[in-house]
Amino acid sequence: MNRHIIDLFAGPGGWSEGLRRIGHTDIGLELDAAACATRAAAGHHTIRTDVAAYPTAPLVGKVSGLIGSSPCQPFSTAGLGAGTDDIALCHQGLDDLAAGHDTRAALRSACAAPHSLLAVEPMRYALDIRPDWIALEEVPSVEPLFAHKARILHDIGYSTWVGVLNAADYGIPQTRRRAFLLASTTHQVAPPEATHAKAPEPESLFGPGRAAWTTMADVLDLTSGDVITRGEHTAGGNRFTTAGPAWALTGRARSWKLAATGSGPERELSTVEAGILQDFPADHPWAGSRTKQFEQIGNAVPPGLAAAVLGTVLEPAHSTLAVAA
Repeated sequence: MNRHIIDLFAGPGGWSEGLRRIGHTDIGLELDAAACATRAAAGHHTIRTDVAAYPTAPLVGKVSGLIGSSPCQPFSTAGLGAGTDDIALCHQGLDDLAAGHDTRAALRSACAAPHSLLAVEPMRYALDIRPDWIALEEVPSVEPLFAHKARILHDIGYSTWVGVLNAADYGIPQTRRRAFLLASTTHQVAPPEATHAKAPEPESLFGPGRAAWTTMADVLDLTSGDVITRGEHTAGGNRFTTAGPAWALTGRARSWKLAATGSGPERELSTVEAGILQDFPADHPWAGSRTKQFEQIGNAVPPGLAAAVLGTVLEPAHSTLAVAA
């Protein structure tokens, strides 16, 4: 029987693109129409569905790997942060599922933010399906929930790791920090080894040092300049240089302006450029309005980071080195 990799809240395909780079494919579960259209145009298999309503019984025995990046807006500092008040309800939901009780409906109605309880959905799938490995990603503030999930998974036989990774440490031109939970029933898990550092490292007896962080200018072929994060607004904005990685992209990057050094003209960051900063190929087929495209880009996992993470949880026989051989 063929066993599949399932990607919950699959979005436009960050995890899927990462898997493709190391020779694997997944089936994405996604509700947003624009994200589904992007996935279809990029050749990623998708079931358009509400992850919270999708039944797990048909998946039992058919899933080798489970990926999940639940919507981050309720917990993100870039959003309203309304989910902060719901963290206790999410912890309760995890404990209830681990005890065999599905209280999601009651807890959802008590949440201040409607989507907060989606953070427990990957645990429902994991407990019901028992995949060989799991990889989850969220904003750093969700790390305590990941630690809670890791304790539950450890109790049923998984090796686990929880921590925060910076995308810039893996060659992504963006200082995006995200929490990850990695788990496996087949081997000990650990985070991927960083390939880049803020400052380049010299060669040592153990081999070459890590390369310097990749800059915006490197990948967008820009001359020196700045990014103005609030575009035409005259107050409250921030600036950062294109001589370093971009700040973490969200949907609000649609208002970013690129300004040449000095008093040169400003222009908007394009969706193609935003996608490149998120490590997607320049020709990735983004669907939907400009706002929806930036939303998809900001919510996605950078494919290069996804590939690095997934290489640590896939079985050794299916690792990047085995595929390359």
